[in-house]
Amino acid sequence: MRHVHFPAQRVAGAAAELLAAPVRRIGDKARWYLPAALTADFLGAAVPVGLVFEAAQQVRPVYCALGAALAWTGVQAVRRRYAARALGESRGVLPVVHDWLILIGVLAVARVVTGESTPRLAALGALLPALLITVACHKLTYRHLSAARREAQAVSRVLVIGEPAAADSLTAHLAARTDHPYVVVGVVPVGTGPLEGGVPVAARLDALAPDAPTADSAAVLGAVRSHHADLVLVAPGARIAGERLRRIAWALHDAGLELAVFPGLVEVSVKRLETLSAGGLAVLRVAPPVSSGLQTALKAALDRIGAGAGLVLLSPLFLAIVLAIRLGSRGPAFYRQQRIGRDGVPFTMWKFRTMVVDADRLKGGLAGANENDGLMFKIRRDPRVTRVGRLLRRTSLDELPQLLNVLAGHMSLVGPRPPLPEEVARYDEVELRRLTVRPGMTGLWQISGRSDLSWDETIQLDLSYVDNWSFTSDVDVMGRTLRAVVDGRGAY
Repeated sequence: MRHVHFPAQRVAGAAAELLAAPVRRIGDKARWYLPAALTADFLGAAVPVGLVFEAAQQVRPVYCALGAALAWTGVQAVRRRYAARALGESRGVLPVVHDWLILIGVLAVARVVTGESTPRLAALGALLPALLITVACHKLTYRHLSAARREAQAVSRVLVIGEPAAADSLTAHLAARTDHPYVVVGVVPVGTGPLEGGVPVAARLDALAPDAPTADSAAVLGAVRSHHADLVLVAPGARIAGERLRRIAWALHDAGLELAVFPGLVEVSVKRLETLSAGGLAVLRVAPPVSSGLQTALKAALDRIGAGAGLVLLSPLFLAIVLAIRLGSRGPAFYRQQRIGRDGVPFTMWKFRTMVVDADRLKGGLAGANENDGLMFKIRRDPRVTRVGRLLRRTSLDELPQLLNVLAGHMSLVGPRPPLPEEVARYDEVELRRLTVRPGMTGLWQISGRSDLSWDETIQLDLSYVDNWSFTSDVDVMGRTLRAVVDGRGAY
């Protein structure tokens, strides 16, 4: 795989910029997160239940509303959703659904105990707004927190320990992204090798474990205090493992500090990880990607039903687009192109025509103007695109005929971008892995910047999807696609 390389100047510059800013710790998240969450959860449960139970002429609607609100906030408190570490960290729907199902169970028991007689369907409907309002509140705080972290706020100051090469790789990866709370403030290299990341060296540990174990502990604790670190993150390596790592952990925990160990895995969803114990050893199990079962059946059903319904409902729009294309330039309204699908099987992909008829013949003369750094061919101001085509691309309406491909089983509603045969011919063995699933009309590439992304970023997103997809993540991508289409960023 072609990895993204981060030069030392970039990593050092990012670290210097973050450290020079007035860093707010992770416990210093915006103060309105907790009251907003509590208010949204309490009122989101109390008001609908009160109104529905009042309409149903329940004897004690106010008490029922209060009980539902206290139960909903109580369930989330027990699940630690109001902890400072959890607030704003997730916009996912699935954890909220889990909490909501627990709420249903709790209130079902309360219903039996109290003899409450409101119709079950009405009672269930009264609780649905609590789920929706809590999800909306999570998304709001997540977006606010993500923006704050791009300004080095609400972060954790991290001290990295590891062999030089591993420490450099870890700090570069963290410095290149802002979707996490970690700011590396110092490195404690193991051994005498040089560091290229530009992050300050807080201390050094001997390559071999010292005779006196306290030497490591004293060096690490001193580095933590001098750099005001909140967390010590250990990069994997033979020289910092086993008994040596155990003693450092003891020292840190005795001092009230946190320790985390990076297992060396990249872009693996936490949903696929499971901690096990074998003979006193802590083992991290990595579950294989989902390739069969209920989730794949749900995905197939959603694809066919969604594509069929989309073709029927959008047929008037199809007719309008066809007329606009034919009136705007000579040539057919549809454009067919061979693409490579799952397991390398070619298929004919349909799109609305957005370029002049002889666009493929003109492509060779524009090779020098390609603005993409990889195998894709993209030009921001492509002279072959028609006036109508530019609008269709800006709104992604040119992709709608691919619903036919989804209905035929060549594509999915969500998946990696379908590549061209000439692109696949130049793939390496890692890039070929993106062909193990059906390509999609939308996916992580489309909602993350589209043509503004580098080739390496595109491949990383596709591989992340292949390895970590789930039915719920597909639903989330489809929801976020609407925002990406409205935004139009990277669509050209």
